[in-house]
Amino acid sequence: MQDRKRLENAINEDAEVAGMTEELDTFFELGREGEAVTAEIDAGLKKLTARLEVLETGMLLSGENDGKSAILTIHPGAGGTESQDWAEMLLRMYLRWCERNGYQAEITDRLEGDGAGIKSATVEINGENAYGMLQSEIGVHRLVRISPFDANARRHTSFASVFVIPMIDDDVDIDIKPDELKIDVFRASGAGGQHVNRTESAVRFTHIPTGLVVQCQSERSQHKNRASAMKQMRAKLYEHEMAKRRVAEKKLEDSKMEINFGSQIRSYVLAPYRMIKDHRTKKSIGDVDRVLDGDMNELMHAFLVFKKTGKVAGDDKDIED
Repeated sequence: MQDRKRLENAINEDAEVAGMTEELDTFFELGREGEAVTAEIDAGLKKLTARLEVLETGMLLSGENDGKSAILTIHPGAGGTESQDWAEMLLRMYLRWCERNGYQAEITDRLEGDGAGIKSATVEINGENAYGMLQSEIGVHRLVRISPFDANARRHTSFASVFVIPMIDDDVDIDIKPDELKIDVFRASGAGGQHVNRTESAVRFTHIPTGLVVQCQSERSQHKNRASAMKQMRAKLYEHEMAKRRVAEKKLEDSKMEINFGSQIRSYVLAPYRMIKDHRTKKSIGDVDRVLDGDMNELMHAFLVFKKTGKVAGDDKDIED
């Protein structure tokens, strides 16, 4: 059924583009006959260009796991309240991106910060190509702004790290032996009512051989939290094994293509000027508020083009170091 839906979508997209092209051809023909259709042609070209960019993004998602759903984790860097607040801003940005693009997002673990922000958050994002799109976000995100927590209104720099792994299918064989898994149950923290706070419904899984840890406290039922935590652990073990294979096969020759968890990938500057710049693709956007409200597809598309070709989207020149 998934394959059928994918093929039907491809056919419908082809028909949609063909219809838009035919409509443009009609306007061009009217223009040749002397009709004033310049505005209609401009609007049609913009609409067609935007649609083709979306289709190009889909064509760039050709990796083994690009079509899968994703598990996204956010951690603030050093800096206390400043970085914790920045981590919560990123969490909101990704949740808004999900809303804008029709993805289902569920926060499975959230640890509140000291006074403001979050100490960590894990989100399951379900939908086609979620991992393929969100892989552009793996790394450290840097924020420069006038701090709302500084009485002297000084400029501060904050960091938060984002990590994304694909959510693997149930038919992928990941062997987790019971004696290799340490399971802790505890009372959930934060909002959720008396039931959540009075019962040990939250769970934490630790995979002893690798040291990988996941925890889930989003559900009132310990059984549901266990199932969610096991799903996340299987995904983490799968990604752990794939990472080992990639390292064993070869090291990336082009340092521009490295996407290490500790690398600074993007800066969000709110003062003294306003701009977002991706340090890998050199893509810059001046409308910071639009991006922080979840309109991130332009940055994601530029990364996918860069990953595939080593060039900035819409540019025919190689990116310089």
